[in-house]
Amino acid sequence: MSTAASDKATPGRAAEPVGAPASARGDAAIEVRRVVEAPPQPRVQRSRRSLVLVAAAAALVAAALYIYVPRLFGVTTDDAYVDAHVVSVVPKVSAYVVALHVDDNTNVRAGELLVDLDPRDFEVAVASAVADLASAEASAANIEAQTTEQQALIAQSEATLEGDRAVVAFAQQQLARYTNLANSGVGSVERLQQAQSDIGERKAVLERDRAAVEAARTHLAVLETARRQADANIERQRAALDQARLNLSYTQISAPADGTIANKTVQVGNFVQPGQILFSMVPDQLYVTANFKETQLTNVRPGQSAVVRVDAFPGLRLSGRVDSMQRGTGAQFALLPPENATGNFVKVVQRVPVKIILDDPGEALRYISPGMSVEATIHFAKPPRWLAFLE
Repeated sequence: MSTAASDKATPGRAAEPVGAPASARGDAAIEVRRVVEAPPQPRVQRSRRSLVLVAAAAALVAAALYIYVPRLFGVTTDDAYVDAHVVSVVPKVSAYVVALHVDDNTNVRAGELLVDLDPRDFEVAVASAVADLASAEASAANIEAQTTEQQALIAQSEATLEGDRAVVAFAQQQLARYTNLANSGVGSVERLQQAQSDIGERKAVLERDRAAVEAARTHLAVLETARRQADANIERQRAALDQARLNLSYTQISAPADGTIANKTVQVGNFVQPGQILFSMVPDQLYVTANFKETQLTNVRPGQSAVVRVDAFPGLRLSGRVDSMQRGTGAQFALLPPENATGNFVKVVQRVPVKIILDDPGEALRYISPGMSVEATIHFAKPPRWLAFLE
């Protein structure tokens, strides 16, 4: 074997130094092999440990951003629910139900007919009220005719009274004439006495007719009072007729607003009483009542934007705005409000109802209903763009 061939380095083995002893060359080769073949274990472990620490720090930073940063721009509560001004449909009169035009969960429009009650009793009441009104009007017309007649009688009595005054004046002239004749001896005493009797009789007739005129005028005043009473009776009968017609109109119950029928408890043939709840009507105008802690309301004001997420539909996100905040905590209006001045005092964070109006629920009105739980977030400041996910 040639020297050149023997000098070639074996693959995976370091070249032996020239001129070194054989034992020394063998020890050096073993050390080189150990250096080359041994992996750098401590350095890899340090790198892995560093990556874990970096990942943990990043997770902590992300958690801090997710938990604490949103508090700088808004407040959130899950103590919230969908609410509405639910209307209870009740009858105003007692009657049997003869027709029912709605069923459970029926959508209705304002003014749409819902229930028909038996109208026959109320139609009879209207007819009776019409007859009573006609009778009252006839009585008033009769009194008006009597008043006109009495005025004519007064005019006649006054004319008679004027005639009596003329007769009395003539009788006085006759008495004076016969008195002069009797004093001069030309006239007789009998004729003078006759003249005196005539004037006395004429004056009595005058007083009688004067009294008749006063009586006629007094009776006219009575008739005028009776006329006012008749007019009042007419007004009373008209009011009774209006009430009868109003009661008749109550036999048809219509929808007060757009909404959906719920909690129906009436059927055809039922006898219903005034104030009895037939069913409830949920209006289309829904809102959210969110009970925030009092410590969360420092920066909350009416008009601020809000986001509502419905628990029943995780992907549903509704926008709205703060309408108002209740002037009082929920505990203040409880059946037994707290009395902090009595007993042992324990401070408890109170909650205040906040009304959130939905901007445009759209098709969501078909799915969400009053009472559903929601999560409400109120934004009192707008986060930067890189925190847009917080909105």
